[in-house]
Amino acid sequence: MNLFDLTGKTALVTGASRGLGKGFALALARAGADVVITSRTLASLDATVAEIEALGRKTWPVVLDVREQASIEAAAEAAWAAAGKLDILVNNAGCNVRKPALEVTWEDWNLILDTNLRGVFFTAQAIARKMVERGYGRIINIGSVTCVNGYAGLAPYGASRGGVKQLTMSLADDWGRHGITVNCLAPGWFKTAQNAVMYEDQTWVDYLTDRIPLKRPGAPGDLDGTLVFLASDASAYMTGQTLLVDGGISVGAVKAVPKK
Repeated sequence: MNLFDLTGKTALVTGASRGLGKGFALALARAGADVVITSRTLASLDATVAEIEALGRKTWPVVLDVREQASIEAAAEAAWAAAGKLDILVNNAGCNVRKPALEVTWEDWNLILDTNLRGVFFTAQAIARKMVERGYGRIINIGSVTCVNGYAGLAPYGASRGGVKQLTMSLADDWGRHGITVNCLAPGWFKTAQNAVMYEDQTWVDYLTDRIPLKRPGAPGDLDGTLVFLASDASAYMTGQTLLVDGGISVGAVKAVPKK
Protein backbone atom coordinates (compact mmCIF):
# COMPACT_ATOMS: atom_id res chain seq x y z
CA MET A 1 0.00 0.00 0.00
CA ASN A 2 1.38 3.39 -1.06
CA LEU A 3 0.31 5.89 1.59
CA PHE A 4 1.32 8.78 -0.68
CA ASP A 5 -0.76 7.69 -3.69
CA LEU A 6 -3.52 10.18 -4.54
CA THR A 7 -5.12 8.10 -7.30
CA GLY A 8 -8.90 8.52 -7.14
CA LYS A 9 -8.65 11.76 -5.15
CA THR A 10 -9.76 15.18 -6.36
CA ALA A 11 -8.11 18.38 -5.19
CA LEU A 12 -8.85 22.09 -5.46
CA VAL A 13 -5.90 24.49 -5.59
CA THR A 14 -6.54 28.23 -5.36
CA GLY A 15 -4.24 30.70 -7.10
CA ALA A 16 -2.97 28.03 -9.50
CA SER A 17 -2.12 30.14 -12.53
CA ARG A 18 1.55 30.61 -11.64
CA GLY A 19 4.25 30.29 -9.00
CA LEU A 20 3.81 28.03 -6.00
CA GLY A 21 0.12 27.43 -6.70
CA LYS A 22 0.81 26.07 -10.17
CA GLY A 23 3.56 23.90 -8.68
CA PHE A 24 1.15 22.55 -6.06
CA ALA A 25 -1.43 21.62 -8.70
CA LEU A 26 1.17 19.78 -10.75
CA ALA A 27 2.59 17.98 -7.70
CA LEU A 28 -0.86 16.65 -6.79
CA ALA A 29 -1.47 15.60 -10.39
CA ARG A 30 1.84 13.73 -10.50
CA ALA A 31 0.79 11.90 -7.33
CA GLY A 32 -2.40 10.76 -9.08
CA ALA A 33 -5.02 13.37 -8.20
CA ASP A 34 -7.41 15.13 -10.54
CA VAL A 35 -7.34 18.86 -9.89
CA VAL A 36 -9.71 21.81 -9.89
CA ILE A 37 -7.62 24.94 -10.39
CA THR A 38 -8.67 28.52 -9.75
CA SER A 39 -7.64 32.06 -10.59
CA ARG A 40 -9.36 35.39 -11.02
CA THR A 41 -9.37 34.85 -14.82
CA LEU A 42 -9.83 31.60 -16.75
CA ALA A 43 -7.34 32.56 -19.45
CA SER A 44 -4.51 32.70 -16.92
CA LEU A 45 -5.08 29.00 -16.16
CA ASP A 46 -4.54 27.75 -19.72
CA ALA A 47 -0.90 26.76 -19.22
CA THR A 48 -1.65 24.92 -15.97
CA VAL A 49 -4.53 23.07 -17.61
CA ALA A 50 -2.28 21.91 -20.44
CA GLU A 51 0.44 20.67 -18.10
CA ILE A 52 -1.98 18.75 -15.88
CA GLU A 53 -3.66 17.14 -18.88
CA ALA A 54 -0.23 16.17 -20.21
CA LEU A 55 0.22 14.15 -17.01
CA GLY A 56 -2.93 12.20 -17.86
CA ARG A 57 -5.06 13.75 -15.12
CA LYS A 58 -8.41 15.52 -15.32
CA THR A 59 -8.57 19.23 -14.53
CA TRP A 60 -11.25 21.87 -14.32
CA PRO A 61 -10.49 25.63 -14.37
CA VAL A 62 -12.77 27.77 -12.19
CA VAL A 63 -12.90 31.53 -11.62
CA LEU A 64 -12.30 32.56 -8.00
CA ASP A 65 -11.55 35.87 -6.31
CA VAL A 66 -11.02 35.05 -2.64
CA ARG A 67 -11.67 38.70 -1.69
CA GLU A 68 -15.34 38.33 -2.67
CA GLN A 69 -17.71 36.09 -0.69
CA ALA A 70 -20.06 35.61 -3.64
CA SER A 71 -17.13 34.48 -5.78
CA ILE A 72 -16.05 31.97 -3.13
CA GLU A 73 -19.52 30.47 -2.86
CA ALA A 74 -19.95 30.31 -6.64
CA ALA A 75 -16.52 28.72 -7.13
CA ALA A 76 -17.21 26.10 -4.46
CA GLU A 77 -20.47 25.13 -6.13
CA ALA A 78 -18.84 25.06 -9.58
CA ALA A 79 -15.95 22.91 -8.33
CA TRP A 80 -18.19 20.34 -6.65
CA ALA A 81 -20.47 20.23 -9.71
CA ALA A 82 -17.60 19.78 -12.16
CA ALA A 83 -15.50 17.27 -10.23
CA GLY A 84 -18.25 15.45 -8.36
CA LYS A 85 -16.27 15.49 -5.12
CA LEU A 86 -13.40 17.30 -3.44
CA ASP A 87 -11.06 15.39 -1.15
CA ILE A 88 -8.29 17.99 -0.85
CA LEU A 89 -8.19 21.78 -0.63
CA VAL A 90 -4.95 23.71 -1.03
CA ASN A 91 -5.65 27.26 0.18
CA ASN A 92 -2.85 28.99 -1.71
CA ALA A 93 -4.16 32.28 -3.15
CA GLY A 94 -2.37 35.23 -1.57
CA CYS A 95 -0.80 38.62 -2.11
CA ASN A 96 1.69 41.02 -0.58
CA VAL A 97 2.55 44.73 -0.55
CA ARG A 98 6.17 45.23 0.49
CA LYS A 99 6.55 48.53 2.39
CA PRO A 100 8.14 49.92 5.57
CA ALA A 101 5.56 49.85 8.37
CA LEU A 102 5.29 53.65 8.46
CA GLU A 103 4.24 53.68 4.79
CA VAL A 104 1.57 50.96 4.91
CA THR A 105 -1.85 52.38 4.01
CA TRP A 106 -5.29 51.34 5.19
CA GLU A 107 -5.92 49.99 1.70
CA ASP A 108 -2.67 47.96 1.73
CA TRP A 109 -3.63 46.35 5.03
CA ASN A 110 -7.15 45.48 3.87
CA LEU A 111 -5.93 44.02 0.57
CA ILE A 112 -3.43 41.72 2.28
CA LEU A 113 -5.63 40.60 5.19
CA ASP A 114 -8.74 40.22 3.03
CA THR A 115 -6.83 37.99 0.61
CA ASN A 116 -4.48 36.06 2.86
CA LEU A 117 -6.60 35.52 5.95
CA ARG A 118 -10.28 36.24 5.39
CA GLY A 119 -10.12 34.56 1.98
CA VAL A 120 -8.46 31.47 3.45
CA PHE A 121 -11.13 31.11 6.12
CA PHE A 122 -14.16 31.53 3.89
CA THR A 123 -12.74 29.32 1.13
CA ALA A 124 -12.09 26.59 3.70
CA GLN A 125 -15.59 27.06 5.10
CA ALA A 126 -17.25 26.81 1.68
CA ILE A 127 -15.38 23.63 0.75
CA ALA A 128 -15.64 22.06 4.21
CA ARG A 129 -19.44 22.15 4.22
CA LYS A 130 -19.61 19.19 1.85
CA MET A 131 -16.46 17.57 3.22
CA VAL A 132 -18.34 17.39 6.54
CA GLU A 133 -21.24 15.65 4.80
CA ARG A 134 -18.84 13.09 3.29
CA GLY A 135 -16.86 12.62 6.52
CA TYR A 136 -13.50 13.14 4.83
CA GLY A 137 -11.19 15.96 3.83
CA ARG A 138 -7.63 17.22 3.71
CA ILE A 139 -7.29 21.00 3.99
CA ILE A 140 -3.83 22.49 3.50
CA ASN A 141 -3.49 26.19 4.23
CA ILE A 142 -0.41 27.78 2.71
CA GLY A 143 1.40 29.93 5.24
CA SER A 144 4.91 31.33 5.39
CA VAL A 145 8.02 31.44 7.51
CA THR A 146 6.76 34.92 8.46
CA CYS A 147 4.29 33.18 10.78
CA VAL A 148 7.19 32.46 13.16
CA ASN A 149 9.78 35.12 12.27
CA GLY A 150 9.47 38.89 11.97
CA TYR A 151 10.73 40.69 8.87
CA ALA A 152 10.92 44.45 8.32
CA GLY A 153 8.70 45.56 5.45
CA LEU A 154 6.31 42.64 5.87
CA ALA A 155 4.17 43.66 8.85
CA PRO A 156 0.68 43.11 7.32
CA TYR A 157 1.86 40.03 5.44
CA GLY A 158 3.38 38.49 8.57
CA ALA A 159 0.20 39.28 10.51
CA SER A 160 -1.89 37.53 7.87
CA ARG A 161 0.34 34.45 7.85
CA GLY A 162 0.43 34.33 11.64
CA GLY A 163 -3.35 34.39 11.48
CA VAL A 164 -3.34 31.45 9.06
CA LYS A 165 -1.22 29.43 11.52
CA GLN A 166 -3.69 30.11 14.35
CA LEU A 167 -6.69 29.58 12.08
CA THR A 168 -5.32 26.19 11.07
CA MET A 169 -5.30 25.04 14.71
CA SER A 170 -8.84 26.26 15.35
CA LEU A 171 -10.28 24.64 12.22
CA ALA A 172 -8.47 21.40 13.01
CA ASP A 173 -10.29 21.25 16.34
CA ASP A 174 -13.59 22.28 14.77
CA TRP A 175 -13.61 19.75 11.95
CA GLY A 176 -11.50 16.84 13.18
CA ARG A 177 -14.61 14.99 14.39
CA HIS A 178 -15.83 14.99 10.79
CA GLY A 179 -12.77 13.22 9.39
CA ILE A 180 -11.17 16.43 8.12
CA THR A 181 -7.54 17.26 8.81
CA VAL A 182 -6.37 20.88 8.59
CA ASN A 183 -2.66 21.62 8.40
CA CYS A 184 -0.47 24.51 7.30
CA LEU A 185 2.46 24.28 4.88
CA ALA A 186 4.76 27.24 5.53
CA PRO A 187 7.41 27.86 2.85
CA GLY A 188 10.57 29.81 3.52
CA TRP A 189 12.18 32.05 0.93
CA PHE A 190 11.19 30.95 -2.58
CA LYS A 191 11.46 33.16 -5.66
CA THR A 192 7.94 34.06 -6.81
CA ALA A 193 6.31 36.88 -8.76
CA GLN A 194 5.64 38.62 -5.43
CA ASN A 195 9.29 38.84 -4.40
CA ALA A 196 11.17 38.52 -7.71
CA VAL A 197 12.51 42.06 -7.37
CA MET A 198 14.43 41.02 -4.26
CA TYR A 199 16.29 38.32 -6.18
CA GLU A 200 17.57 40.89 -8.66
CA ASP A 201 19.86 42.15 -5.89
CA GLN A 202 22.76 39.68 -5.65
CA THR A 203 24.01 41.26 -2.43
CA TRP A 204 20.65 40.51 -0.82
CA VAL A 205 20.60 36.97 -2.25
CA ASP A 206 24.05 36.34 -0.77
CA TYR A 207 22.88 37.74 2.58
CA LEU A 208 19.78 35.53 2.53
CA THR A 209 21.71 32.43 1.52
CA ASP A 210 24.17 32.95 4.35
CA ARG A 211 21.30 32.90 6.86
CA ILE A 212 19.84 29.62 5.52
CA PRO A 213 21.53 26.54 7.05
CA LEU A 214 21.14 24.62 3.75
CA LYS A 215 22.80 27.58 1.98
CA ARG A 216 20.29 28.16 -0.80
CA PRO A 217 16.81 29.64 -1.27
CA GLY A 218 13.93 27.29 -2.01
CA ALA A 219 13.82 25.73 -5.48
CA PRO A 220 10.93 24.39 -7.57
CA GLY A 221 9.94 20.99 -6.21
CA ASP A 222 11.17 21.57 -2.65
CA LEU A 223 7.58 21.79 -1.39
CA ASP A 224 6.14 18.87 -3.37
CA GLY A 225 6.90 16.06 -0.93
CA THR A 226 5.45 17.86 2.07
CA LEU A 227 2.35 18.90 0.12
CA VAL A 228 1.65 15.34 -1.03
CA PHE A 229 2.27 14.06 2.50
CA LEU A 230 -0.34 16.45 3.91
CA ALA A 231 -2.81 15.59 1.13
CA SER A 232 -2.43 11.83 1.51
CA ASP A 233 -3.23 9.04 3.95
CA ALA A 234 0.35 9.26 5.19
CA SER A 235 -0.74 12.20 7.39
CA ALA A 236 -4.07 10.71 8.51
CA TYR A 237 -3.34 11.20 12.23
CA MET A 238 -1.87 14.68 11.92
CA THR A 239 -3.91 17.87 12.17
CA GLY A 240 -3.56 21.46 13.35
CA GLN A 241 0.15 21.51 12.57
CA THR A 242 2.35 23.98 10.71
CA LEU A 243 5.22 22.43 8.75
CA LEU A 244 8.04 24.82 7.87
CA VAL A 245 9.87 24.01 4.64
CA ASP A 246 12.45 26.76 4.76
CA GLY A 247 15.95 25.32 4.51
CA GLY A 248 16.26 25.95 8.25
CA ILE A 249 16.12 29.76 8.28
CA SER A 250 13.50 29.69 11.04
CA VAL A 251 16.08 28.34 13.49
CA GLY A 252 17.32 31.94 13.74
CA ALA A 253 20.59 31.49 11.89
CA VAL A 254 22.85 34.20 13.29
CA LYS A 255 26.61 33.84 13.47
CA ALA A 256 27.45 33.42 17.16
CA VAL A 257 31.05 32.22 16.88
CA PRO A 258 33.84 34.83 16.83
CA LYS A 259 36.25 34.87 13.95
CA LYS A 260 39.59 33.27 14.73
